Formats: sequence, structure tokens, C-alpha cells
Amino acid sequence: MIHLASAFLSMARTCPDKTALYWGEARYTYGHYRDQVLGTAGLLRRNGVRPGDRVAVWLKNCPEFVGALFGVLAADAVLVPINNFLKPAEVAYMLEDAGIEWVIAESSHAGLPELRALRPSLQVIDAETLPTAADDVPAPARGGDDLAVLIYTSGTTGHPKGAMLSHRNLLENVASCRVFLELATEDRLIVLLPMFHSFMLTVGLLLPLLSGASVVAVKGLQSPKHMISEILQNQGTVLPAMAALFRALSQIPAGVEFTSLRLCVSGAGPLPLEILNGFNARHPQVPLIEGYGLSEASPVVTVNPPRNPQPGTIGIPIPGVEVSVQDDQGQCLGDGVDGEICVRGGNVMLGYWNAPEKTAETLRRGWLLTGDIGHRRPDGWFVITDRKKDMLKPNGMNVYPREIEEVLYRFPGIREAAVVGEPCDRRGERAVAFVAMDEGRSLDEPALIAFLKENLADYKVPRRAIVLPALPRNATGKILKTTLREILARGT
Repeated sequence: MIHLASAFLSMARTCPDKTALYWGEARYTYGHYRDQVLGTAGLLRRNGVRPGDRVAVWLKNCPEFVGALFGVLAADAVLVPINNFLKPAEVAYMLEDAGIEWVIAESSHAGLPELRALRPSLQVIDAETLPTAADDVPAPARGGDDLAVLIYTSGTTGHPKGAMLSHRNLLENVASCRVFLELATEDRLIVLLPMFHSFMLTVGLLLPLLSGASVVAVKGLQSPKHMISEILQNQGTVLPAMAALFRALSQIPAGVEFTSLRLCVSGAGPLPLEILNGFNARHPQVPLIEGYGLSEASPVVTVNPPRNPQPGTIGIPIPGVEVSVQDDQGQCLGDGVDGEICVRGGNVMLGYWNAPEKTAETLRRGWLLTGDIGHRRPDGWFVITDRKKDMLKPNGMNVYPREIEEVLYRFPGIREAAVVGEPCDRRGERAVAFVAMDEGRSLDEPALIAFLKENLADYKVPRRAIVLPALPRNATGKILKTTLREILARGT
């Protein structure tokens, strides 16, 4: 069955009374979502949505997200999840680019009035009033290699690009993750990150809901106490999140134990060894494994095997996915040699929406060029060194910021760290460190520089460190190095 909505509806018929989603004290069954999905699909069809039309979903994490997600797909339309933190003008660009005339959003969304002014023809469907009674809708006629989801990447320069993911792309990624993570129907996937993000869309929602498992969508994100309470209350078993969250969990007081957790998966960015070691020391009974992916790959590419994780690596390819390390000419490089990480498999996107030139730059002879630099170890595990565009070249020497950042995290009191380059008349370029300190701590910069010199070659050592209250991050927690470079350019 190569259609996402059909696969979900089939699962819902199999276990209608099982809880699909936990939301605080509330419970939503597979049967409830079956009716809401069919009702939403009927509503969309009556509003003029035709097969292949793009429909945006602009929602915070909420129970209605699931009904909207599968409802759009059941109408044979294309889902376009919108970053809920974007400004109306940014959203308007995406709607214009994708030719979107319908958006599912909360009627109280603060950005809707401005968005309507920018796109007067936009039809807004109130998520809070999505039907809860099933409608009689035709079975989907699309599927397989037809476009299912259009994910706009948070591009660091220029406008974002829409990665086109087919039903097959996503279903194959879900099937591979199910095998690799040994997911069982008793599992409860914990969703903390935004549902619109490709990591949560696939691993947090599609994976459990197409496998007969459950989702624990954490409602109380206002404080770590509420978050921990809901995880414990609803007995979450698998926690996919990002490094910053695992750092916070490594510091929770003694006596609070995640007795139901069997596995934690770090994604959506690098997992510094210092954070991994801190988490393992505080929660030795719960494996924390690092994975790697990108929106263009649906998104999961590699994961550390839960039974044999290798710290400091991103693991091995999940089933059905090939990974190679290539030079700029497309030649495969040997073990231990840094090059561009390239991906091939059923999870790789169809291309970028309305961007054939960008597609040609990113897909080369069947391989997806990720823009990440790394190498393969002789044992088959892969290591990410850094982003290709982030690599520094002081005195013509290749320097990867992540190597410096790993050392920065080991310095007492540093909570967050990032390294970027700035022009230098003598060296051509030099590294600058940005750090945020633990509460109540201040930075002893001479001591930090001395520490770095003890652990890094001289040409890698940043010549200064800039302290910020917190490092700028996007909606999914990735540090925005473009913003840090802008701070440097302003001379502040």
C-alpha cells in the first residue's frame, strides 16, 4: 500500500480503540483520527481541493495536527507543513511559490490577518473545527512516486527551497526506521520538537502512527518540570529530540528517573560528546544514540545501532539507504578521508519544487549531495566533521568548527558553543568562538584560550570568544551561524 493516508486508515481500522496520541490528560484513539481524517478530506474536497493541489498546515503542536496531516493526504492533496515561527511575509513567499490557496490554521493565529492581507485569495480552514465525523471520500488515486509532502528547508541564504517527498520516499523511511529502532506496537514516541519539522513529521508522527504505536505529544513545555511530568505520566518509551534537550535532561535532580524510557535518539543537529557523556552519567540505564538526516532524505539516513552505539559517530546507514563519501568530481574516497557525505536510496527526494537548477546541483548521478563533510571509518561507521560551507581556512589549512566546538563544550561553565570564521589580513581567515554560559557563571577568556591551546593545534585556536546570553537558534534548535556572522560583520 504505497499511500500514506491509506496506510494510516488501514492501521486505524485494525486498532480503532487504541490510543494514538496522548495530550496531557486527553487521549485520542485511532478511531477518532480515522473519522477526523475522512471528515477533513471530505471538507477539503467540498472546498475545491483537487488531487495534487497543495494545502498548507500552519499549526503549533496540537492534537489537530494529526487529523490535518492525514486529512490533506486522504484528499489526495499535497501536505505543506509551515514553520509556525515564521513571519507572515515568509509564509506568504512559500504559499506563492507552491501555489497554495488553502491553509489549515487556528483561527486565532496572530499572523493570519497579515497573511490574508498579503494573499487575499487564501482560504483558511479553522483547525479547531475540523470535522470529527467520517465523510464518504473516494479512495486515493495517487501514491507511489507522486508528490506527498513539500518540506521547505530553512535555507541559510536566500529563499527556502521546497524538498519534494513522495509517498514512497516517506513510507520507505518509516519502514527502515521501524526495523532499525526495533519499534513495537507498545512503544510511545515522545514529541517535543515542532511537528512541522521533517524529523518529527517522520520519526515522531508517521513512524508510530503507521506502526500501530502511540505518540506522547508533550503539552506542558513551559518548564522542564511540566515536560518531565507528562513524559512520566504517559509512560513515553522512545524520545527523539535534539542535543540541547538531552543536556537539560542530564541536569535534572536526583530522584527523578525515566523508568519507562528505553531509548533516546538525538537528531536535528550534532550531539557533542560532552553532552552525550553527561547524559550517560545521569541516566546510565537509557541508551542515547546519535542519528543523522536531512529533509531531502525524508529525513533519516544513518543511526547508531541501539545495541552497539559508537560515540562520536552518526552510526551506519539504515536499511535501504546507501552512503558514500565523494570528492567534488563525484569520485568515492577511501576510509578515513574527508569528503562530502552523499546518500542514495528510496528515501531521497524527487527534487526541489520549481527549482531545476538547484535540483541539478544537489542530485548527481542518483546521489544526494548533503553539503556535510565527513568520512567512513574502517568499521563502517560514519563521522560528520562539519558543514561544507562552514569549513574555515586559516593560512590555507582546513579547520572544521565542530572539532573546536567539541573542545569548547569541555570547558567548565560553557552551556552552548559555536565557531565561525571572520576575515583576517594576515591569516586570510580566523576562528571566532561564540559561547553562552551556565547561569551564574562568567567567562575567564584567558583561561579558555589557554585550555584551547592545550587541546588544539595553534592554527585552530580562536583568538577571541564572544559571550552571548544564548546562541541564536531556529525553530528546531539549530544554531544560526549566519546570525553569528552578521554579529561579527556589525563589529559587535
